[in-house]
Amino acid sequence: MPTFHHVMAVGVGAAIALSLVEPGASNELPSFHQMRRNLAEIPDQEPLVALTPEQLIASVRVGKEEAQKVEDAKTPGVFLRRGSDAERSLFNPFSTIPITLALQTDSNKRSEPALSSVSGASVAQLPRPNRDTSAPESLNPSPDPLLFPTQSEEVQIRNTQAITLQQALELGRRNNRTLEAAQQTLERDQAAVQEALAAEFPTVGVTTTFSRDESVSQRLRNDTLANNPLLSNTSVTSSTFNGALQANYDLFTAGRRPAQIRQAEQQVRFQQLEVERISEQLRLDVTNAYYAVQEADAQVDIFQAAVVAASQSLRDAQLLEQAGLGTRFDVLQAEVDLASSQQDLTRAQSQQRVSRREIARLLSVPQTADLAAADPIAVAGQWPLSLEQSIILAYKNRAELEQQLVQRDIGEQEQRIALASVRPQAGLSASYNVLGILNDGLGPAGGLSLGATLRWNFFDGGAARSRAEQARKSIAIAETRFADQRNQVRLEVEQAFFNLNANARNIDTATIALQRAEESLRLARLRFQAGVGTQTDVLNQQTALTRARFNQLSAVLEYNRALAALQRATSNLPNSNLSNLP
Repeated sequence: MPTFHHVMAVGVGAAIALSLVEPGASNELPSFHQMRRNLAEIPDQEPLVALTPEQLIASVRVGKEEAQKVEDAKTPGVFLRRGSDAERSLFNPFSTIPITLALQTDSNKRSEPALSSVSGASVAQLPRPNRDTSAPESLNPSPDPLLFPTQSEEVQIRNTQAITLQQALELGRRNNRTLEAAQQTLERDQAAVQEALAAEFPTVGVTTTFSRDESVSQRLRNDTLANNPLLSNTSVTSSTFNGALQANYDLFTAGRRPAQIRQAEQQVRFQQLEVERISEQLRLDVTNAYYAVQEADAQVDIFQAAVVAASQSLRDAQLLEQAGLGTRFDVLQAEVDLASSQQDLTRAQSQQRVSRREIARLLSVPQTADLAAADPIAVAGQWPLSLEQSIILAYKNRAELEQQLVQRDIGEQEQRIALASVRPQAGLSASYNVLGILNDGLGPAGGLSLGATLRWNFFDGGAARSRAEQARKSIAIAETRFADQRNQVRLEVEQAFFNLNANARNIDTATIALQRAEESLRLARLRFQAGVGTQTDVLNQQTALTRARFNQLSAVLEYNRALAALQRATSNLPNSNLSNLP
């Protein structure tokens, strides 16, 4: 049992230690009011954006006016600073506002998720600020697709442009090389349709020939005639002119001509759907790449905060050691934890650069430009449909399903074309010829000829039937792929829907856990500075706080990714437009 003297010694030592600790050293982060005062005193800095609970739920990107309203109302919020890595705030970048997922059940027992905030504000009721979302023209790539940099200055990053998600999507539609190649392929297929339609018209051509006949035998004969005075004026060299105007028309092709036209038209339709598919997939890829940049930026903030907390723990351990209340072991533990946090920060900064370069590649920005995320991390919205409604919507809208039906129709046309080669075909022809001999003293003469042709290759060794059988197998393959694609579409919808619901629940859980972790670290630090706790408790709570921040970040971003995947799975683009590209 500790004696009265031991208790008094501990109390006096704790008082001495606390008197040596600098003000604010025992707090991990300043209070919200301190944050406002400190940030207001910073001159010549970029404006701050405050995320209120309602704005977090609605994913409203708050402007200067909204931030000022929040400041006037003294509403607690989380402040994020936009700028370079050196200017990025070390404060907690995540809101701790609970978000709940309410499951509504109708008479048909269909689950309909609907996000709601604590205050009960609806997403549709929240105002959305009017912001210019046009992407900067400076981010357009070089018009020369064959540009090949040869100097290091041509690939050196000179500026970093912060863009919003809407600007990133606009740049993707405008600059992406894969989408551009698909549109060029569509234009090529449209030209092929014009080629197929040309078969409905006759072909007309002109042929002209001019010949002078003076062979070796004719030259010897000319020499003989030159020695005969009676025949010396007779010329045996002939110069002729022949011109012909010809017209041909395939009167009956056994279905080959309309099948070729239909095949070309269906190929255009297939490529239109391919452009649509690529544009929708590009939208998902750009969205995920943007969320990856947001995640990397937030991870840098988290590890910067962890480094600050580890430095503070190390300073507390050193002060307690100097006061005689701590041990060298506690200092070494704090130094190891600080080194580990610094390594994590270095890896996060590397991942931040990689994620920025990935979205720069996807958007095909100039070689000297780099991109950063301008939007704050917030819940992107809600999905108003049930699972069953989402599946039906996907079946109606997915371009991949219609592509297989178009491919089936193309196979049917190929079958008709193959069988037409062994069926009777008829054609008409007409020509008008003009023939003249220049040195005969007579004028040219002309003549008209008309003709009809019937062709029937009734035996070709079975080649036509083999091609028709190949086309029938192509039809069967398209039908099989349609069934497989239908199952794949349903799986994508269900997977995205389930992930959306799970991450919506995780947001609430992770938010509560983050609040508990912050409070636990505060208490552990106070206990350690008072001499009744251990350094291990502080380090464990610091690790738990970092993990809680990661969990909340992951829950919000995974929810946004699931929502984007669900939109892609149902082809439910903004404004409920399937696509405006084809």
